[in-house]
Amino acid sequence: MSPPLRQLALQFAAVIAVLSLAWPYYGVRGEPLPWAGVAMAVGGVALLLAVLTRQPWWWRAIHAAFAPLAWAVAQLQIDPGWFLAAAILLLLVYRGALSGQVPLYLSNRETAAALAGLLPAHPGCRFVDLGAGLGSVLRPLAAARPDAVFVGVENAPLTWLGGRLLCLGRQNCELRWGSLWQTPLAGCDVVYAFLSPVPMAALWEKVKTEMPPGSLFVSNSFPVPEVEPNEIVEVDDGRATRLYCYRR
Repeated sequence: MSPPLRQLALQFAAVIAVLSLAWPYYGVRGEPLPWAGVAMAVGGVALLLAVLTRQPWWWRAIHAAFAPLAWAVAQLQIDPGWFLAAAILLLLVYRGALSGQVPLYLSNRETAAALAGLLPAHPGCRFVDLGAGLGSVLRPLAAARPDAVFVGVENAPLTWLGGRLLCLGRQNCELRWGSLWQTPLAGCDVVYAFLSPVPMAALWEKVKTEMPPGSLFVSNSFPVPEVEPNEIVEVDDGRATRLYCYRR
């Protein structure tokens, strides 16, 4: 079962557990279900199930708050069309969070400056950003190194479109819409990723298989599990960014 379906199944199990007790109890008493209390109970059971199944802390918080918040929003009597529009917008911007548990992280200019120092000096070097977002790394690097080639890959349509427009006019910078898993890494000098802990092990296998000897893989904030980096670059920014560097 995929991670999103697993979380839905956990929430559904909490709903069934609470309703299987509450419905007969209030049915025998001839009383309507107290939906506010039921929503709170579902949140409590979902939290318990998330703890028992060892979910990360953010999933525990989501499970605990989902049913109570759903009940509270239902009291506002908002037209359902707005929820559909919001869901479509979120999918267009944060598709990676749904399909691969990769939120939208935007790299800052301090990180781009640190990456510039890791680029090979030879002209024509090729840099690929897997999950490029709005091109916040590609654009300053392309401006600093007009002799190099910079390619970004993004799978969220609206995010890609925004980044594509921002990259217009830079001849050495291209932002492609597609999957990082379908992006060939052969011939790349530097590959950069700012994803999440979830895909790092699988991405490292792709890196080992496709990247040429002597190339460099850089992961922002999330190290490859059980692999010692060749270098860790400390970025002088407000969030104390760390770049984990792995030589092929």
